[in-house]
Amino acid sequence: MAALGIGPGSPVGLYMPMVPEAVAGFLALARLGAIVLPLFSGFGAGAIATRLGDAEAVAVLAADSAVRRGRRVPMKAEVDEAARQVPSLRHVVVLRQGGEAPAMQAGRDHWWDALPYGQPAPTRPLPTDAPLLVAYTSGTTGRPKGTVHTHVGFLAKTLLDFQLGFDLKPSDRLLWMTDIGWLVGPIQIVAATALGATLVLAEGTPDFPEPDRLWGIVVRHRVSFLGLGPTIARLMARQGDAAPARHDLSRLRLAASTGEPWDERAWMWVFRHVLGSTRPLLNYAGGTEVGGILATNVLKPIKPASFNGPLPGSGADIVDDAGRSVPPGTVGELVMRAAPMGMTQGLWREPDRYIESYWSRLPGIWVHGDWASRDADGYWYIHGRSDDTIKLAGKRTGPAEIEAAMLATGLLADAAAVALPDPVKGQAVACVVVPAAGRADDNAFRKALSDAVADAMGGPFRPARIVAVADLPKTRNMKTMRRVVRAALTGEDPGDLSTLVNPEAHAAIRAAALRG
Repeated sequence: MAALGIGPGSPVGLYMPMVPEAVAGFLALARLGAIVLPLFSGFGAGAIATRLGDAEAVAVLAADSAVRRGRRVPMKAEVDEAARQVPSLRHVVVLRQGGEAPAMQAGRDHWWDALPYGQPAPTRPLPTDAPLLVAYTSGTTGRPKGTVHTHVGFLAKTLLDFQLGFDLKPSDRLLWMTDIGWLVGPIQIVAATALGATLVLAEGTPDFPEPDRLWGIVVRHRVSFLGLGPTIARLMARQGDAAPARHDLSRLRLAASTGEPWDERAWMWVFRHVLGSTRPLLNYAGGTEVGGILATNVLKPIKPASFNGPLPGSGADIVDDAGRSVPPGTVGELVMRAAPMGMTQGLWREPDRYIESYWSRLPGIWVHGDWASRDADGYWYIHGRSDDTIKLAGKRTGPAEIEAAMLATGLLADAAAVALPDPVKGQAVACVVVPAAGRADDNAFRKALSDAVADAMGGPFRPARIVAVADLPKTRNMKTMRRVVRAALTGEDPGDLSTLVNPEAHAAIRAAALRG
């Protein structure tokens, strides 16, 4: 990369599946002082062009293709299309992954294995606040936001979170099936290499080509630290309790989770059937902009689906609309009263948008955008994004409570609850659900779900509508995109869909909603 003129401050895209060369590319760019632009391996040309163009990228490290559920999907062709819209792009370095050879443009494109290998480039001395990476995160409206992370801040926060929070040790083998475009991709690279742990990489999905592929990888590669989220847990639980029991998972020391709220049924399934009811499932919440805010630590007791407190330095609190701390049992806005080392230094070339997005609602307080609560014993819970709020009969709640009530019936593989406009009540609850295997979508099925919500939450929260589909819209890191669900039900513009692994889910929900 140095031979191509890449050096301090050079923005370079990283558009690869989670293969060893992605780690080598990330570390090489960091060593050169370049600015890494992690891109989801499933992005199309438009999403790539938007991010590379915003950063004025000069180069991209790309794979020629990736494997998804047994199919080889071209990636270089997407870069070629995006490059037409990015005049700053001078170099595309292509890793041979197999499949049909892509077209190569002379002078611009370089095969990874044909780059000149000479003496290692010297490590560049850099200011402490020099950008290491710009991670783009998209919202409901507007262009994606480029969150800037620095060399010292990103390293220090990752060490704090994984060493103090998760107890990652040099003896551990870490597997967290993710994507380089989700912050956990770069985080696990930095965590494993800085702490001397072994990083286990797996391309593709946890349930293909065999439904229990994840457990096979854990056993075969002697994984001791497993990262997985609630959606992955529910996906693997569909196979039944016997699936993990067929594998010797005793080498697992712990599991960790981030990305979305747990329901207690899924949490307990992992604890019992994967961790043998003896090893911890650690919860972690934060975001692309800050790393971790809340965590469950191995040194403290654990309640299912909870966090036992804030990570050091975050100044985390739960507040009302005026910024006042709320009492136990009250759902409020998760905020930070301090700016911890490791949080974003701002949005790429958009300082005003940064202040407006995070610091202007409650002056001097970082508003994270999640609902949270504490119980009387001091345990914290996340209830979903605050822009997913459901407010009925004067009570405000996040969708996670409603979804947990439905999932507890055992009738569902997945669920998403959203608020829709109601001419009388102002808002009404609508639920889009994925029935469990063998469950018919009939009146009895819908009544059982509706009754479960009413019993758990009260009559006003009884769903006004239940729509059954085969899949919910998910990001590459398996978060459910409730705004896309809501837009499909209302017919409104769903916003940016570039981070979805299954964009067809939006159209499927829309079609099911129109059928009634």
